[in-house]
Amino acid sequence: MSRRVSFLELYYDLVYVVLIGQASHALTENISWTGTATFAVVFGLVWIAWLNGTLFYQLHGREDGHTRALFFLQMLLLSLMAVYVSHVDGEDGRTLAVLYAVLLGLLSYQWYSVYRRDPPELRRTPRRYLIVMVIGFVMFVTSVPLPASARLAVWAVFVVAWCSGECAVLILWRSRPSYEVVTETLVERFALFTIIVLGEVIVGVVGGLVDIDRNLLATTTGVLGLVIGFGFWWNYADLVSRRLPREVGHSLATWIFAHLPMTMAVAGGGAGMVGLVSYADQHRSPAPVSWLMAGSVALMLISLVVLLPALADYDRHPSVYTSVQAVLVAASIVALLVGWLRPAPWLLALILVLLLLTTWAYGFFRWLRLGLLINEDNVA
Repeated sequence: MSRRVSFLELYYDLVYVVLIGQASHALTENISWTGTATFAVVFGLVWIAWLNGTLFYQLHGREDGHTRALFFLQMLLLSLMAVYVSHVDGEDGRTLAVLYAVLLGLLSYQWYSVYRRDPPELRRTPRRYLIVMVIGFVMFVTSVPLPASARLAVWAVFVVAWCSGECAVLILWRSRPSYEVVTETLVERFALFTIIVLGEVIVGVVGGLVDIDRNLLATTTGVLGLVIGFGFWWNYADLVSRRLPREVGHSLATWIFAHLPMTMAVAGGGAGMVGLVSYADQHRSPAPVSWLMAGSVALMLISLVVLLPALADYDRHPSVYTSVQAVLVAASIVALLVGWLRPAPWLLALILVLLLLTTWAYGFFRWLRLGLLINEDNVA
């Protein structure tokens, strides 16, 4: 029987609500290619920190004082990072680099404490993991004195290199599963993180409406923005959430790391909601806002395309899954085309809503016909 998500894990995830909120707020103030790239890098750093904490508790966490102390220390560092994450292009970026280096040092210590207790024949994989963590620590320490643009480039290299390296480690480690890693609890933690970023959509709409002169057009655009968030949720909840991934390495790695672009897209869409509402009275959406909203929807849908083959029941109904994937790909292409055309904000939001509704409805009824829908009490 799978364990339940603990209060400590839920409390730990709450820190990321603030951290992601601050990162998204920075994007709302600078919706541009540069602002989006900065947000993507910072979000990658946040997600890597969350993944480390989540996997450590999943594999080695205990309800003892030592574990609680380590996690509260992480939460302290993450809370301090939230103070500096909004302005990484200045001196705040140097402070953030120092704090993240300390966080990586703490995470490395946690994993090393497990490595020491492992029998010699099981230490190869933890050793590889620790090497990647230590390299990351060195990269962040090195980035502290660099100019802002160079520092951000180092962080971007770290995000790509860490995800690539750990993906390879995971594939090699789980090529022949020797014990259970994939559990309902792990799936639930990823779903909870997705809910955290979905909350940014609501924050973005409300924030956009608070800061402007509210009229019928702006309110309607905001409501349509909220429905985009609902569309994100419906697609994730019925197509992916509560479905266990396969245990083998490449599928598990795909399932884990595809959540990074998916949640990033949702959080970015939440930031774009502010611009969508702010320019509601214009005849055409500003290019940065249009591309951010359309790109967020497209990236979210493509991430689902990548996620589906990693699910445990994919091979049982391949024709159903591939047809759903085809619809998701088509919808993502249409979303990008709409972003390029830059219709009025209300029309842009409406089209994106219809695209999300179409993908969900197609998948829902394909699932329903074969009895693949999952209820809360029957996780397959």
